[in-house]
Amino acid sequence: MKQSVITISREYGSGGRLIGQKIAEELGLPFYDKKLLTVAAQESGFSEDLLRQAESKAQNSLLYSLATGLGMGYYGPDSLSLYDKLFLAQFDAIRHIAEKGPCVIVGRCADFVLRDRTDCTHFFLHAPIEKRIERAIDSYHIPAEEAPDAVKKTDRARANYYAHYTGHKWGDSRLYHLSADTSRLGVEKTAELLLSYLQLADRR
Repeated sequence: MKQSVITISREYGSGGRLIGQKIAEELGLPFYDKKLLTVAAQESGFSEDLLRQAESKAQNSLLYSLATGLGMGYYGPDSLSLYDKLFLAQFDAIRHIAEKGPCVIVGRCADFVLRDRTDCTHFFLHAPIEKRIERAIDSYHIPAEEAPDAVKKTDRARANYYAHYTGHKWGDSRLYHLSADTSRLGVEKTAELLLSYLQLADRR
């Protein structure tokens, strides 16, 4: 299989991280999820804790300045909030990781960051909320009474974060090469589906 950079965006509780891991293992590719924060911290000088907080607390938008190249590789403009600078640190880290070669990147607006590269494949994974609540309880060990709110809150945060920093609607199928409901096939079979898609795309 001709390997490329693979990005996976996912609803909370859809199993996207596990599916990304399985694809990376099958193809022998580096896998970046939380590991991406380590790279961003090393390159930017920001702490991992601060970068982690930015994902859940960032409220300000760069509007379309990212699309025009403002701030790439530069974290100094006084007009940018701290969270904007932290996002840019992750932005640059994703670009640098992709430049090193094929890999799998989960979340963190990677599909937007790498939107202009022709060697990337972008997936979006979702599932009915009741299935995702079940996973939150069974796999993430969130108390049953807290799980519905946790799922909704996390999805809302991801959608807002994506909208703030890309100007697009998170989950819009037109932004991805393939969107899939993981509840239909489960983690293992969905990973196989995405691998099959990659194989078929290589044969074009």
